[in-house]
Amino acid sequence: MIVDDGWLREARCLPSPNADARPSGELPSLLVIHNISLPPGEFGGEAICEFFTNRLDCTRHPFYEEIADLRVSAHLLIDREGNITQFVSFLDRAWHAGVSSFEGREKCNDFAIGIELEGTDSVPYTDRQYRVLADVARALMTTYPAIDRGRVVGHCDIAPGRKTDPGEAFDWRRFHQLLV
Repeated sequence: MIVDDGWLREARCLPSPNADARPSGELPSLLVIHNISLPPGEFGGEAICEFFTNRLDCTRHPFYEEIADLRVSAHLLIDREGNITQFVSFLDRAWHAGVSSFEGREKCNDFAIGIELEGTDSVPYTDRQYRVLADVARALMTTYPAIDRGRVVGHCDIAPGRKTDPGEAFDWRRFHQLLV
């Protein structure tokens, strides 16, 4: 996988308006793994992409009305089949971490890359998702050397008590074995 000017060549590009510039001179130094499913617990379709690009038809599901005013994004989404969609350049700040802290530094969006896995805390992720995530992580570590294995975390690690993703279904040991 190749990162070219902040974009992953292998990804479908679907720019999100929910992003802005990182602080001057800031390069990514943290990788945060999340999960998302829309509606909750359901997989497939374009709802996540529509949500991250502010095009979600909130009349299609009662849950969508609850999130209608949210403006969020991630750098990447890896769906259940392992397809990758990129919403924000890695050089820019995606709005994925919210109130967060890593090693005493707050506002993780300033220095983090956010990857969403289509899933839930309790449903096992697919083999393809693990393989693609590991491939992407290796490419990011090569491109942004400040990201190492110790700087790949879950949303739960940077927002404890507020977030639980990627959840107990995410097999960190398996993921780390694939990184080798």
